[in-house]
Amino acid sequence: MRNVEPLHRENPLSTIRIEHDASNDSHWCFMHGQQAFSDPNYRACFSPRLLRELRLFAQETIDGIAGEAAKSETHLAHIVLSSDAHVFNLGGDLNLFSQLIRTRDRDGLLRYATECVDSIHLLHTRLHPAAHTVALVDGDALGGGFELALACQTIVAESGVQMGFPEVLFGLFPGMGAYSLLSQRVSPKVAEQMMLNGVMYSSDELHKMGIVDVLVPKGEGVRAVHEVIRQNRRIASARLALHRVCDAVHPISHDELMRITEIWVDTALQLGDRQLRMMERLVRAQLRRPEPEEMPAESAKAR
Repeated sequence: MRNVEPLHRENPLSTIRIEHDASNDSHWCFMHGQQAFSDPNYRACFSPRLLRELRLFAQETIDGIAGEAAKSETHLAHIVLSSDAHVFNLGGDLNLFSQLIRTRDRDGLLRYATECVDSIHLLHTRLHPAAHTVALVDGDALGGGFELALACQTIVAESGVQMGFPEVLFGLFPGMGAYSLLSQRVSPKVAEQMMLNGVMYSSDELHKMGIVDVLVPKGEGVRAVHEVIRQNRRIASARLALHRVCDAVHPISHDELMRITEIWVDTALQLGDRQLRMMERLVRAQLRRPEPEEMPAESAKAR
């Protein structure tokens, strides 16, 4: 059993749980932690509170990795994003979207979208040059949740989970990086189809398409992530060099993401009452969650 340390701070986090495995310098972030589920109105989506706490996790992780990387040019850390809920992430905060659109609050909508883009860009640039990012998707990842997984360098998914972009159901498109990120894994035409057809793809299908990197049976996700970490540590120098190659060949700038998300904001403000009612029905669906005893107890400690 490896030494896995929960992180403690003066102000406890309420929507994420984080752990650090010092034996391999892996930093694990589990969204929708136990504290979040004490709130009956909690939705496993990108609330402003979750975005803020993910940003805090990222900054703390950057500081820690930078200190270790200064000791060795071949130091390779890993950042793993997963979930304590029955889903990975259901995407944007539709309740907030609806309120901001109804009040014509473009500044508020752009502020939220910018926070999402900042997080996606930070993750896609690996938080630090000496880190490799991994999404462990063991529950459904919809909309922005799927975009978050795509922003990681490696996607490990358990068989049978669903991923896709439902935004088209209420007249929108995924505007926080989906096109840019998907186009690095599939052709731009396929990326466009996936963004507009509203289809929920199984992780098995996405693995065949080359979008999911590692597919494992249900319950094997944590073990598979540790195997990815072990493999990367054996080839740390080559992995770090390939990071630089990918950045040179397929860069995604913050400006590119912001131009796209401003189109998303302007499109959102054109939605009518019918589309907003559909959005609000989906909010009610987001409130469905398992009973506490159904929530996974899995952590980075599991092998």
